[in-house]
Amino acid sequence: MRQSTLDSDRDPAKAEIRTVRISARGRSLSGELRELWQYRSLLSQMVRRDLMVRYKQTIIGAAWAIVQPAASMVLFTLFFGKLAGLASDGLPHPLFYYAGLVPWMYFAGALQGATASVVDYQRVITKVYFPKMLLPMSAVIPGLLDAFIAGSLLLVLLVVYHVQWTPALLLTPLLMIAAAAVALAIGLWLSALNAMYRDVRHIIPFLVQLWMFATPVVYPSSLVPTQWRILYALNPMVGIIDTFRWAVTGAGQPAWESLAVAMVVTMVLLSSGAVLFERIAQTIADVV
Repeated sequence: MRQSTLDSDRDPAKAEIRTVRISARGRSLSGELRELWQYRSLLSQMVRRDLMVRYKQTIIGAAWAIVQPAASMVLFTLFFGKLAGLASDGLPHPLFYYAGLVPWMYFAGALQGATASVVDYQRVITKVYFPKMLLPMSAVIPGLLDAFIAGSLLLVLLVVYHVQWTPALLLTPLLMIAAAAVALAIGLWLSALNAMYRDVRHIIPFLVQLWMFATPVVYPSSLVPTQWRILYALNPMVGIIDTFRWAVTGAGQPAWESLAVAMVVTMVLLSSGAVLFERIAQTIADVV
């Protein structure tokens, strides 16, 4: 609810006060999208703020975007590659793991940020009106810069292991956008639920860990039994990571079918998540 004072040239003590109620009842999807577009400058400011404070007062700054996946790559190579002897589709283990970690670590970070976004901005929500869907959106976008920085080491690994670049490498930005769509779709669900039930924030780290092992990050999808492939593909990150790894290294075959399933699942989650989020957003200022 917001208030505006009319007829400012009158005596302030006698000025007319008009109360304007902003309600989501009866609003169409096109109206929601139009409002998001009208507030695009606010979205850009929120993203810029996140980027500015992300590595503020850190020693190595944006290099953390490379250090984290690189450290995980080393550990995975030692434990899963050398000790466990897991297959890597004929690729060197460091390259295989890092090609899966770049999209996965972006997705995991974006999902956790989107889930906490509404609660993090609870003081702003109770004072100023704006489309609340901007909050999970603003949490998903900044990580794309980190993924771009982390991708620079991936190009170095291609040179080190003498893997020839292919035109399919140009698909990687689109696949990262697809990963962002998945993070936003699930983030809409979880951020709305987190605003009502604070238990959700404690579940997310555990959920992300389990999800990684249900995704071909440390093992190839070829290890999954054939009869389970369709169910396995319902995890939207399966098709994205498999196709991303193929686009980068050229190894194996592109997972077009899994990617198509991922897009369908993402659209269902995105549309249903938007409906749930908007319903909860009508009273979200009262519950955060």
